[in-house]
Amino acid sequence: MEIRTTGFGHPDAAKLSAEVQQEYVRRYGDMDQTSIHPDHFDPPYGLFVVVYLDDEPVACGGWRVNENDEEGLAAGDAELKRMYVVPTARGRGFARGVLRHLELAAVEAGRTRLVLETGNKQPEAVALYASEGYRTIDKFGYYKDHPDSICMGKSLVGSLA
Repeated sequence: MEIRTTGFGHPDAAKLSAEVQQEYVRRYGDMDQTSIHPDHFDPPYGLFVVVYLDDEPVACGGWRVNENDEEGLAAGDAELKRMYVVPTARGRGFARGVLRHLELAAVEAGRTRLVLETGNKQPEAVALYASEGYRTIDKFGYYKDHPDSICMGKSLVGSLA
């Protein structure tokens, strides 16, 4: 497994992001409508990575800073976005590897908490995050009033070795 910082605008990142959008369509009936722009993931206010296996992109994920004083978010927060593993590579630890890589990078960038929005039709994602210390938090963002939405967060202060 090789994790490369690509940025959100990289062709492999775009390919995997399009695939995750189709996953949302299958599970929820529509794509994620949250506003995302490639520059949201430009350091030091974000990071986007792609995982390669035998030089093929198999997973991705990123974080971005939300500086808009959105209800439910605090100074020092960064939001996880577009965590995804292609179906043929699932169950091999790629998502966990990306998550831990992103957490460390967020700490290095001065972030103190990672937050995310997922849904109840993604039980494997909820289980992964819970197993890594993420807990349910107040809902935020575009889907805060949607009944399928689940928001989780993890303090990065003193939690990473």
